[in-house]
Amino acid sequence: MRRPRAPDLAALRPSLEAVRRTEDMPGIALAVALGARPAQTLCVGCDAVGHELAPESLFPVASVTKLATALAVLRLVEAGRLALDDSLARHLPEAAAARPGVTLRALLSHTAGLPLDLPDGAAPYRRGLTWRALAAACLRVPLEREPGTYVQYSNVGPGLLAVIVERQTGQELAAALTALVLDPLGIEGYLGAEPPRAPVVIGGIESAHAGTELETFNSAFWRALALPWGGLVTTLTGALALVQAFSGRAPGILGPEICAEATRDQTGGLPGGMIPPLIWDQCPWGLGPQLRGTTLPHFAPRGAASHSYGHGGASGCVAWLDPTANVAWMLHGARAIETGWLVRSCPGVGEALLAWARAEEPRASDTQG
Repeated sequence: MRRPRAPDLAALRPSLEAVRRTEDMPGIALAVALGARPAQTLCVGCDAVGHELAPESLFPVASVTKLATALAVLRLVEAGRLALDDSLARHLPEAAAARPGVTLRALLSHTAGLPLDLPDGAAPYRRGLTWRALAAACLRVPLEREPGTYVQYSNVGPGLLAVIVERQTGQELAAALTALVLDPLGIEGYLGAEPPRAPVVIGGIESAHAGTELETFNSAFWRALALPWGGLVTTLTGALALVQAFSGRAPGILGPEICAEATRDQTGGLPGGMIPPLIWDQCPWGLGPQLRGTTLPHFAPRGAASHSYGHGGASGCVAWLDPTANVAWMLHGARAIETGWLVRSCPGVGEALLAWARAEEPRASDTQG
């Protein structure tokens, strides 16, 4: 029997080039997995300092890291060491957010009532900051809403979940994440450790620390923080493997039942979102991944199935999986999200990719005896 031919990504190059032109983007890279076939990559251009993007390039994937943290929690749930409806008080009784209704399920789906981020001054962003100090700050953050009333995307929730993972495993977060997620998935990834080769440099960062040794995403200082909500450095295919793990196709990671639960809307139709303009009347969220639903504007394509899922990252990336089109992708540009390019241009790339997947699937799966 002839093996299915490898799908050709060349047809997607014009879409990537169009983003480079319209967004003044130095480079953009894409990894795609059609069905159960191995992922392929397409890289166009360079990073913000002129280094050519390549399949082996290491990217700071920002909030796509949250998928890895969620997978670690879900693996402990499946092992019987945690339960989704465990209260936060059961595991972190000293946490200021340990109030009735705050469960692991609520933390994973951003419905716990926590704020977007740590309050100003809770853990000053300066030399000497560590993950331990950030973890302690997460424990001090109170709720800003009643649990189960609004979807407020939050960095604090993954921070609390990371502390729970550490206590359950007796390991620092980076080691636990490696053992529970990265190694089983065969991912080259670094959290809190300096990678063996220079990561991609992201441009367009707008902050007080831009261009300094504390710069978000690009500095050794940032990478050393081991942020459970945004500090992972990995390859395109590594980030892609994180979203694919929720499909149940990665043997030995998660079973089909917990994958189905993780990719089901947990919010009951609540409103909410991230920051404007990504605030919606209904904000469907699973146990880690966001669901497409019918939200607009969005960085996933309008044509994606409503039950498709994934996560975006402020470093300029999105990892997404559409079960109906049988395709998953990871897109990363060399420009941060501040300019709005992810919402303006990612949907167009996604639409082209879905059309490509629908055309490729019958030919790629064709076999003969």
